[in-house]
Amino acid sequence: MALLSGKTAVVTGGSQGIGRAVSLELAKNGANVAILYVGDRERGAQTVKDIEALGVEAMEIYCNVADFEESASAVEAVKARFGRIDILVNNAGITRDNLILKMSEAEFDSVISVNLKGAFNMIKHTYPIFMRQKYGRVVSISSVVGLAGNKGQANYSASKAGIIGLTKSAAKELASRGVTYNAIAPGFIETDMTAVLPEEAKKAMCDQIPMKRTGKPEDIANLALFLVSDMAAYITGEVIRCDGGMQM
Repeated sequence: MALLSGKTAVVTGGSQGIGRAVSLELAKNGANVAILYVGDRERGAQTVKDIEALGVEAMEIYCNVADFEESASAVEAVKARFGRIDILVNNAGITRDNLILKMSEAEFDSVISVNLKGAFNMIKHTYPIFMRQKYGRVVSISSVVGLAGNKGQANYSASKAGIIGLTKSAAKELASRGVTYNAIAPGFIETDMTAVLPEEAKKAMCDQIPMKRTGKPEDIANLALFLVSDMAAYITGEVIRCDGGMQM
């Protein structure tokens, strides 16, 4: 039997990058997957096709997780389709980089709204489901900059640090109900978000990594699979770096 056979997973930002890799990895291991995303609808449709090609069911929901009511409706739609939700992966995120001196209020608010409030919204709406089921696995994607900070990314760093506090608080609240909440802190991962960086910046970043290479979305997906499986049933409230030793 597949590791996640019969389980239903919700992955936010699931149409591309880390979210797509996580969605496909969970599907390979038997989970039905609902992806929530905004942006390119063709990418979303393709990801759903690729998930279904693995022999499980999939659905896509165009949803801005920063919107409280929209995210609530998405959770209800998934529950109506599959009857339950077992796994939540909070991956949706954006960047609006700037030095604090130049950062606008809108740049700060938009990143906090999607990255942190979006994770809160999804945790809030799935919380009663997991509580009633006495089962749930939640993984939220933080970042090494949520642990160490980064110049020009005060908004992003704050949002990712907030995810860590949110994860630990939720873990304490529902641990007795058989629900686990953990966070992954990726380092420099090859995605559309990092592809736009100048080559000099990429080289400088790699020079800081003891393994001397960037990570792949699949590296994060493999760790997420472990954390949402019953192999990690006694792990909760943890923040696990996946960064090639960048923040050792």
